[in-house]
Amino acid sequence: MDLDILLMPFQFAFMQNAFWISMIVSVPTALLSCFLVMKGWALMGDAVSHAVLPGIVLAYVLGFPLLIGAFAAGMLCAVATGFLAGNSRVKQDTVMGVVFSGMFGLGIVMYVGLETNAHLDHILFGNMLGVEPDELWTAGIISLVVGAALVLKWKDLLLHSFDPAQAQASGLPVTVLHYGLLAALSLTIVATLKAAGLILAIGLLIAPGAIAFLVVRKFSTMLWVAVLVCMFSMLAGTYASFFLDSAPAPTIVLILTALFILAFARRLYLTHRRSMQRAKEASGTA
Repeated sequence: MDLDILLMPFQFAFMQNAFWISMIVSVPTALLSCFLVMKGWALMGDAVSHAVLPGIVLAYVLGFPLLIGAFAAGMLCAVATGFLAGNSRVKQDTVMGVVFSGMFGLGIVMYVGLETNAHLDHILFGNMLGVEPDELWTAGIISLVVGAALVLKWKDLLLHSFDPAQAQASGLPVTVLHYGLLAALSLTIVATLKAAGLILAIGLLIAPGAIAFLVVRKFSTMLWVAVLVCMFSMLAGTYASFFLDSAPAPTIVLILTALFILAFARRLYLTHRRSMQRAKEASGTA
């Protein structure tokens, strides 16, 4: 293939913005995915990503920044989930399913019932090729704040993810860490809204950490491996979508899924080979 054709995506301003937003949001989503995977909060990420829809619609109607509406709705979902789970016999995953489906349904009803110029498919699936410079700045500031907070507090968050009781006994502010992680989740979803939308954002929030978890053993290594995996997938998916004439976000998620399958197959192979070696050693010493 001609070099001019290969470099063609970089000649268009909308593709350049798409590559920029890919690099920007890949860092906080990848870092956050590691904590969500270790803490078992995959459903929480799905819940918050769906629950911000009514906040977005309401903010649009009232003329407020979408950032405020989405963040408020995400935090409301997280706080409501924690309150209901802590004051009832229903398990947390069940409560999350009820809360996020209810808020998502409310958002759809509000969108249909109220007159807006916003495109629902752009909200749900993103519009990476329509990113504006001011949206790049918004995503960049959010990514910088969330990324810096996660990097500075990763040891405290890791202990809180593994053993909240031990974290509390060690004198860590577990309540601040808990709601701080939820706030980071809500802000990150807002940052990825333009890139991946509400539905596909969960792929960016789970897959990089899951892939890194299968590849490495050390959590500090897991963090930067997840960032590399997410950034590569987002850039490669955006680039490939130009030639495939497909939407960037689904292409990115497909690449992440393929990498997860490869990482899983590699882990199975290594486990099988290790088991065979142990069996040979055991038979040799018998």
